[in-house]
Amino acid sequence: MSLLHLLLVALIQGLTEFLPVSSSGHLILLPNLTGLQDQGQVIDVAVHVGTLGAVVLYFWQDVKLAVAGIPHLLRGRIDFPGAGLALCLVIATIPVVIIGLILNLTGLDDMMRSTAVIGWTMLIFGLVLYWADKYSPERRPAEFWNIRDAIIMGLWQAIALIPGTSRSGITITAARRLGYNRRGAAKLAMLMSIPTILASGVLLGAEVAVTADAAAARDGAIAAVFAFGAALFALWFMMKLLKSVSFTPYVIYRVILGVILLVIAYS
Repeated sequence: MSLLHLLLVALIQGLTEFLPVSSSGHLILLPNLTGLQDQGQVIDVAVHVGTLGAVVLYFWQDVKLAVAGIPHLLRGRIDFPGAGLALCLVIATIPVVIIGLILNLTGLDDMMRSTAVIGWTMLIFGLVLYWADKYSPERRPAEFWNIRDAIIMGLWQAIALIPGTSRSGITITAARRLGYNRRGAAKLAMLMSIPTILASGVLLGAEVAVTADAAAARDGAIAAVFAFGAALFALWFMMKLLKSVSFTPYVIYRVILGVILLVIAYS
């Protein structure tokens, strides 16, 4: 792959992984709309590793707390704050792992990688995010997360396996409907991304481990670095913006892009 192609893929993944606009949808659209060669699974794994590093670094204190709680959780104790957070993250990840495996094994995931599907999901779930953000109360911070809410948000997260939905967008939508404030909803969505990205990275990594060569590894390392930088910027930008702005700018972007894609798909 050329350096420009690697840069495009990494920037798209990094900038859109944590914004509620769907990174997978944008990555699918890149070859569909530009004629560029699909980046392949090696690069997919690499850019996921880059974005994972960014979210772990940005929320390091919360990640450290959850990791510290794992030994307590394994002993059946959730009285330690980190154990409760770790348990909620595990529970919230189970639905997307199970359904993701089913889609992968049946080949249904490839059947949904179309411009029309992405157009509809961009539009519909963008409007759902607007509705949830506008009409839901802001009475709870992220620290109030509990097992019940983790189950609900985990089920919503599984919907993001449909390209164009946006994993962060749908989990933010669920959190807002549950009454979490905007920054709390975004924070929970970002923390939920860590085990989810790990799970998808392991799945993809297992598939490409036997086929990767030195050139692919080099390209992957370059893509990971670019994706890390872009994702870190996107996280900082969104969390800063949410101090004074709602999710409406992202909704407007989704609606406009969704309409354009539907026109392209059906013309």
